[in-house]
Amino acid sequence: MNRRTAIQQLFIIAGGMMIASSCSSDRNKASIELANIDVSAEEEDVLGNVVEAIIPKTDSPGARELNLHLFVLKMVDDCHGPEDQKRFLDGLKNAKSQKGKTTSEIQEYLKNLPADDSFLSLVKKRTIQGYLNSEYVMKNKLIYELVPARYNGALKIEA
Repeated sequence: MNRRTAIQQLFIIAGGMMIASSCSSDRNKASIELANIDVSAEEEDVLGNVVEAIIPKTDSPGARELNLHLFVLKMVDDCHGPEDQKRFLDGLKNAKSQKGKTTSEIQEYLKNLPADDSFLSLVKKRTIQGYLNSEYVMKNKLIYELVPARYNGALKIEA
């Protein structure tokens, strides 16, 4: 065996090990990698239903279709302190009772939560932030005109 063949086989084995390790994910974990909070796939699904109840699908895509539940998870993981993260996880565990329910039933559940509920306020805030910054809204709902915008030289001004 010569040196080139040995090095080539070494790189093939190393590449195969990298691919194999990336394919063996835990099915019970969230679909995105989170550093500070531990969320199961079931809790991610419940959060998806909750954000869909906040912004349901109409003629425009709903929150779940825009993956806003993943945005909420990432924002809570990255931008909130341990106290907020704990309150979020506690609220998410309480919301597990809504698994498999319809959007209207989940909306009723959210209406019955106290107005100062930290889970609800955090999820609403981050869902709306994610929606307003989504590609769909930026491309289809907001009309952006570069400054100085249009010039209409024939506009009549009444005094």
